[in-house]
Amino acid sequence: MRFTRALLKPPPPTFADGITSARDGAPDLDKALAQHQACVAALERCGLAVSVLPPDSAHPDSCFVEDTAIVTARGAIATRPGASARQGEVESVAAALRAWYPDLARIMPPGTVDGGDVCEADGHFLIGLSRRTNDEGARQLAAWLADLGYPSDTIDIRGNRRLLHLKSGLAYLGDGRMVRTSDLQAAEALAPYDQMVVPDVERYAANCVAVNDKVLIAADYPQFAAMLDRQGYATITLEMSEFRRMDGGLSCLSLRF
Repeated sequence: MRFTRALLKPPPPTFADGITSARDGAPDLDKALAQHQACVAALERCGLAVSVLPPDSAHPDSCFVEDTAIVTARGAIATRPGASARQGEVESVAAALRAWYPDLARIMPPGTVDGGDVCEADGHFLIGLSRRTNDEGARQLAAWLADLGYPSDTIDIRGNRRLLHLKSGLAYLGDGRMVRTSDLQAAEALAPYDQMVVPDVERYAANCVAVNDKVLIAADYPQFAAMLDRQGYATITLEMSEFRRMDGGLSCLSLRF
């Protein structure tokens, strides 16, 4: 799928009040804003028309827009995040998406889905069952995808405390190739793919983003960068330190469609 648009929302002044399990200290808002602007510029460099929504101080985690919707070439669905404090983030993103997807579907209670648990691989969707995405949410999402003609599989990561979301340890690069961490070695749904395993010391780097002819990667992970270089990928490196402090990765910062 070739992307033409992206939707983002900058970190709000309340960003440091968000949910995190990291122990790296509070994020620096000015640095986070600069890193976010660099992400916007990178997506524009990849040829995308970027829309940036206003910051939302009522929801500290609202810059992680990927969790609020699943967007496909055939339709979009607003999610229902698994952390109740984040469920209010959905409305503003849903309102923006209706400019392109007027018939926006929704995940309904008691289902929960975080977009970070959903990985698309050339029209096949992998849905992570996690602390944030429950069985009912995955069932609703799979049924909606099937109605659009998309097959899906689930991968259960609920027993792994190192993976907040499926895409904390997984990314699709295209042409049948997955990037993954060692945590997902036993996932049967990944068997059809060529798998590039990120060294454990650089596991955060697995959350990379393939956008058209580029791969966006987090800075300071030289082994993974070298792996991509050897395979011929053109990369754009982005500083992510302040978002990592809040359990966020590169894919979390945008909806790409």
